[in-house]
Amino acid sequence: MNKFKYIILSAVSALMLGSCNGFLDQTPDQIYTNDEMFGDANMIKSILANMYGRVTYGQSIFDDYSFTYIDEAAKCDGGPDYRSTFEDDLWRTYDYEFVRNVNQFLQGLKETKVLNDEEKKPLEGEVRFLRAWCYFNMCRSLGGVSLMGDSVYNYTSPASLPSLLKARSTEAATYDYIISECEAAASLLPSTIQTHSARANKWAAEMLEARAAIYAASLANYNNKMSNPIKTAGGEVGIPANLAEQYYKKALSVATDVISKSPYKLQDNYANNKAQNFYEATSIKDNNTEVIWARDCKYPGQTNGFTKDNLPKSVAEDIDNSYAGPTLNLVEQFEPIDTDTPGEGSKIVTIEDGTYKFYNSADSPFTNRDPRLWGSVIYPSASFKGSSIMLQAGQLVKENNNWVIKTGSLDSEENGYTLTSINGPLESNQQYINKTGFYFRKFMDETPSSATRGRGSEMWWPYFRISEAYMIASEAAFELGETEAALTNINAVRTRAGVKPLTTITFDNIVHENEVEFAFEGHRYYDMKRWRLADKVWNGNQNDEGARHRRLWPYRVVAPGDPHNGQWVFVEDFLFMSPNARYFKLQNYYNFFDNDWLNKNPKLVKNPYQ
Repeated sequence: MNKFKYIILSAVSALMLGSCNGFLDQTPDQIYTNDEMFGDANMIKSILANMYGRVTYGQSIFDDYSFTYIDEAAKCDGGPDYRSTFEDDLWRTYDYEFVRNVNQFLQGLKETKVLNDEEKKPLEGEVRFLRAWCYFNMCRSLGGVSLMGDSVYNYTSPASLPSLLKARSTEAATYDYIISECEAAASLLPSTIQTHSARANKWAAEMLEARAAIYAASLANYNNKMSNPIKTAGGEVGIPANLAEQYYKKALSVATDVISKSPYKLQDNYANNKAQNFYEATSIKDNNTEVIWARDCKYPGQTNGFTKDNLPKSVAEDIDNSYAGPTLNLVEQFEPIDTDTPGEGSKIVTIEDGTYKFYNSADSPFTNRDPRLWGSVIYPSASFKGSSIMLQAGQLVKENNNWVIKTGSLDSEENGYTLTSINGPLESNQQYINKTGFYFRKFMDETPSSATRGRGSEMWWPYFRISEAYMIASEAAFELGETEAALTNINAVRTRAGVKPLTTITFDNIVHENEVEFAFEGHRYYDMKRWRLADKVWNGNQNDEGARHRRLWPYRVVAPGDPHNGQWVFVEDFLFMSPNARYFKLQNYYNFFDNDWLNKNPKLVKNPYQ
């Protein structure tokens, strides 16, 4: 008889399904038979709660440094991060234990007598969706993988082993399976909004279906435009170019269905404060109309430490702060509101007429940019938790008619003015010091005590937002030559954001919009991979601004009698904390298969370059 290795909580805990309670991270220490597990409705819900807690793969707010691996943020904690290349197992997912547990669940659910058929349907839909999500994360990291269907395979003796080994399916077949499972799940799931989006509904299943389709389409399109397409002889890696159109059509159809029929809407609550609106659309759970599915957290139980670890020092609630900070690379992607080239990033001017560019305030270079910048990043003098966050690296003073930069220790003064702010930035190998000139705002929690070690934050981690449906629809329409639909969808997102609508659209506009809309949401790394741009942007060139982490440090002008006295200047540079350019090799487009997996299953095929 199949057995489940799960701890079972009380009925009350079981009803906290989908939230990050302590159960989700406990180590199993009891074994229950199918009859025991599926003879009690609350135990069935406990299993499902456990499954929701096991599928947070890749970048997330549960891993502070995960955003620093690419170009969105950089490590500030301690000394330099000498990372250059990307590991062959970075964010690799190979979770067949989870697949097996889903199949066991489906088997037990089918046989249980404690639920009627109508009660079983949404539970079946949820676990099939979660299994599809697991396969999606495996496929986007490894390519085609072994598809187990609904079978529960059991090892009985060495003679049974050959029947348990399955070859890899093709990359296309794997995406087809994910898409078909999402269709099936959507037909079983409710269409109503779930509390804090913690449990999957019909629209979460359709969002995964649309995302899988746009990934497959992109790979069929852009991989085959490489001079040497990345593929294996059996198609385990590499989707034929002639399949791109059907995947783009699928992505457009499903994304449009979510946009037109779901209860989710682009959140636009403050016509005169688009910045606050965007922060709330991503980071405030109550009355949220954008987030379709998320990993929720609840105190007491399980919380996360992202706020605690990354809070500005001036408003820190515990010893922790300033673990990482956004980069200038990201900040400059948020376009000026009055730009003549909408849909493109723009450099912050630091030099003018052979000398410093002088600004009237510390926030002047940022306040006239895409409001999503304020909603994503704390820049100098921006407000957070009711305070103005001072970021000041030092003073610019005049000595012998020459401009000279002076710096000090954190929270130092000179000439009656702040020399270096308590928040820095400062060049140092010490912990708890900002070194990029920016702090995170998105997913930072303003709730009192949320940044303490004893409590932590209830901030959620969104997997899908309605804006992604618009962006998928825009991209798919663009690739299909449906320009009007592409513009309509991308401009819906841009209008909610508070930037100029596009009158024409390019592929680069789509890349740009995804970068600023979904900063710190786990999209960029995989977007760069599916568009086959990662090796071009993170090219290992030490002199390339796109491949290096960059900083922007503010200095206050302290020069009594000079017309620039009281103004601000900024100095940009490569970040000393990241001395090496990011170098994405062709082999990094697909993770390597672990040797142990290959040894146990000789039917598996190695990935290219392995």
